[in-house]
Amino acid sequence: DSRHSEECMACDSPASELKMREWWIHVGLICIPLVAVYLHVPPPQLSPALHKWHSGGEVFHFRGRRIFYRGRGALLGCLLIWEPLTQRFHRVIALDFLGFGFSDKPRPHHYSVFEQASVVEALVARLGLSSQRVNLVAHDYGDTVALELLYRSDQNRTGHLTLNSLCLSNGGLFPETHYPRLLQRLLKDSTFLAPLLTRLTNYMIFKKGIGEVFGPYTQPTDAEFWDMWTSLRYNDGNLVLDSILQYINQRLIHRERWVGALTSTFVPLHMIYGPLDPVNPHPQFIPLYRQLVQRSTVTILDEHISHYPQLEDPTSFLNAYFNFIHSF
Repeated sequence: DSRHSEECMACDSPASELKMREWWIHVGLICIPLVAVYLHVPPPQLSPALHKWHSGGEVFHFRGRRIFYRGRGALLGCLLIWEPLTQRFHRVIALDFLGFGFSDKPRPHHYSVFEQASVVEALVARLGLSSQRVNLVAHDYGDTVALELLYRSDQNRTGHLTLNSLCLSNGGLFPETHYPRLLQRLLKDSTFLAPLLTRLTNYMIFKKGIGEVFGPYTQPTDAEFWDMWTSLRYNDGNLVLDSILQYINQRLIHRERWVGALTSTFVPLHMIYGPLDPVNPHPQFIPLYRQLVQRSTVTILDEHISHYPQLEDPTSFLNAYFNFIHSF
């Protein structure tokens, strides 16, 4: 019996080796593309629309970094409704914050809301507009930068902007009503996973994540999705996402400073809000905003408008903004 057992084991050995080799082949087939993605995937080429926007812009240097912007004059930082704003206002400027769009995206780098506010102040000073009253339009990340600018303006800090008005839209102003997406939470809190996730996130993952914060009837076109992805990938911007997302943690740390500025200012304020936003959801967000920011007026857009009202319903967004501007 023992000899029979040994013979059977000997007969099975080649089959076991073959299975082991097949297993390693499968592992290799999975790992090779993952390693390739991790090391480097060339960014996509700019579409004609992005190339046109880029070629029409200018660059200035802030602390050795290149900052991309377009236009000259009073600052209205909203790319997505650029053309109608230029028709209404004599001077309009849009800029890409450090780490965004066509601006430099250094790494490693400690990205902060305070630095981004200083970028805006530096651009205004460069254009000789420090003495001008500025109408500021902000969204999401830009909302928090705008609150730091509002704080500096109300505190009369050196080099501050003189704000004529501030219009906010769908941003996480209050940590208690802000619900970042899963990937955002992983990137902002996980030092171990973040470098891996930033490299392995691909277009399909990105498209799915962005699509979830648009309304069901206002999804971007394939070309718009691709332009968003291209803008993110430009200068390897995907690799600094974890650093940029530290602003979510900064909002919590500096809540008193920024929410305090919002609740105490006498600068005219307006909020344009898409109520289907899963990141700053209804009904938690607006009741708290109205309770804390009683001097502000509010426009709530149609119930199917989500996190990007200026892109999902630009006509209603602009009507709300122009009504606000004409009200004071």
